[in-house]
Amino acid sequence: MRSYFTYFAEAMTVGGHSDERLLARARPIGPGLPICKELVHDNPGSAPMAISHQGNWDYEGFLAANVLAPVTVTAERLANKKLLDTFIEIRKRMDITVLLTGQPHLIEQLEDALAKPHVLVPLLADRDLSRHGEFVHAFGSTIRVARGPATLALDTGKPLFVVNMFREKLHGEARRKAGIGYGYVVDISAPVDIDRFRDLPREEAIHAISQAWVDVWSRDISAHPEDWHMLQPIFIEDLDMSRLKDVPEDVKAELSKISKPTK
Repeated sequence: MRSYFTYFAEAMTVGGHSDERLLARARPIGPGLPICKELVHDNPGSAPMAISHQGNWDYEGFLAANVLAPVTVTAERLANKKLLDTFIEIRKRMDITVLLTGQPHLIEQLEDALAKPHVLVPLLADRDLSRHGEFVHAFGSTIRVARGPATLALDTGKPLFVVNMFREKLHGEARRKAGIGYGYVVDISAPVDIDRFRDLPREEAIHAISQAWVDVWSRDISAHPEDWHMLQPIFIEDLDMSRLKDVPEDVKAELSKISKPTK
């Protein structure tokens, strides 16, 4: 909870800091960093990314815009319009373009963004309980994730990167530059190899690609669970299956084997 509320405090005060200070609060690492930089910064390429409820999205997007390429993201249409407008304005100042979920042809808009040079499209994908979500295995259980990253990678042929973000304690000069005691590490995976799935039927390919990026993502979550801000039910054991639509038969069979404690 400390990690989660730290994010909100940082998000609401981001406009009061210099670019130098914001950039000092996050650092990119990972085998995918030089690959992604060459693709979208040094060359006029673009790429989708799978991200989750981790760390600080605003710092992550600002870092990407300054080190790699401008960012186009999706965001849930909040009931509180004033709060929604606040978050959109914050991200606009950080060179982050926001598309709201629930509007028609969203995937097509994201594909249009990826058709432009020097663009990253990170999609928040670790929970999707709608009828469009994809059931995958993670953490010894089953969760339902968004199909967006797999769909974009399959349809556009772009490499799919997985990004994990976690906090680290800062010391000395790094702490002085950041102005806080903790910063963030942005870990970019090597591209998920989707070519091995291209000969599969479309639905099977989307499922296989989704499982592939979740395998990469879940390893880092296991290493830094305190920075995963998932405060809603996500595991199949905790879901009301009567409210879910289009549940595959194999998932129903799996659930039937789980014995829930009686109250």
